[in-house]
Amino acid sequence: MFKNIKMSELENLMKSSKIQVIDCREDYEYEEGHIPGAILMPTSNFLAHMNLINKEKEYYVVCLTGARSQMVTKYLSNQGYQVTNVLGGMITYQGEIEV
Repeated sequence: MFKNIKMSELENLMKSSKIQVIDCREDYEYEEGHIPGAILMPTSNFLAHMNLINKEKEYYVVCLTGARSQMVTKYLSNQGYQVTNVLGGMITYQGEIEV
């Protein structure tokens, strides 16, 4: 089973420690702005990007609203990855973005 946190909780974690974010939005969404350092793993071809992550690290999964990230988080959790779904998605993100 995986955990869920709110975007505000993720933003607080980012202030106090280095965390790894997986952004499962599509390329064009990611290019419009993303959390600095986020790994792009689009839902449409997610499995092709599995080499970018490993089971020894913890990841926080984001998308636009939280729906796609929940699906991806469930899949990764079932495969043995340490993942947390971020509720609310990028539409609720208030922090710095990269383009």
